Amino acid sequence: MEQKLPLPPFNEETAKQKVQLAEDAWNTRDPEKICLAYTIDTEWRNRTEFIHGREQVKAFLKRKWEKELNYKLKKELWGFRENRMAVLFEYEYQDLKGQWFRAYGNENWEFDQNGLMAKRYASINDLAIDEHNRKFHY
Repeated sequence: MEQKLPLPPFNEETAKQKVQLAEDAWNTRDPEKICLAYTIDTEWRNRTEFIHGREQVKAFLKRKWEKELNYKLKKELWGFRENRMAVLFEYEYQDLKGQWFRAYGNENWEFDQNGLMAKRYASINDLAIDEHNRKFHY
């Protein structure tokens, strides 16, 4: 059976660790690696898109990073209980025309007993920014 440590139920230390691991993984922009943190039948809402299953997650992430270039993400634990977390995030990216954006949002996560994310519900808003207003640099 696949496991992704740390496992629920979470305490403050393990919840923060799980958030940092997610941030690190997403910043690789590697859909093959990232999708392994989710259950085979994971359920997502990302903005207005509903995604079901690990294969759809992988396809979604490939599409995402074909359009969102120079992506850099920061996540912060907002709260947790047993196998659930609330996370704040912001990320920056450049679109295909060269315009920079900062996206703000929150996510609600639910994990299975093996530490795989079974549910991810994200609300996200984008703000066009000038390059000199970027917060995140490589």
